Amino acid sequence: MKRIATLAAAMALTAVLPGCAALQRFAGGQGTPEADLPGQVEPVHAAVIARDQAVFWVTSNGCTAKEDITPVVRSSNDGPIITLRRIKEDRCLETRPDGTELRWSFEELGLAPGSRLSVENPYQLPPA
Repeated sequence: MKRIATLAAAMALTAVLPGCAALQRFAGGQGTPEADLPGQVEPVHAAVIARDQAVFWVTSNGCTAKEDITPVVRSSNDGPIITLRRIKEDRCLETRPDGTELRWSFEELGLAPGSRLSVENPYQLPPA
């Protein structure tokens, strides 16, 4: 019985996974393979897009700097989408409960002034 349930779950997953790529294409995503992108997706505590700037608060152990995070901007039918990717691990021991602020101008991101920008990173509450 357990084997039948496992087989059924595997079949359901096989049926759903191809739809993920199709949904991404339908939504206007570029479909860039994860392996082609630098680092890992960085969860953010908060994000503000205003005055032609993108401001993020990310987890820090005391050493996270702007150079440790790479913003990846891609196009979609609804406008540009930004994803922050961590390229250097923060191995310091000074935990910052509020994280650290990182800021990029639209010019740095290659965006036209006034662009409508969406954030793709998952949100994570700061540690209590």
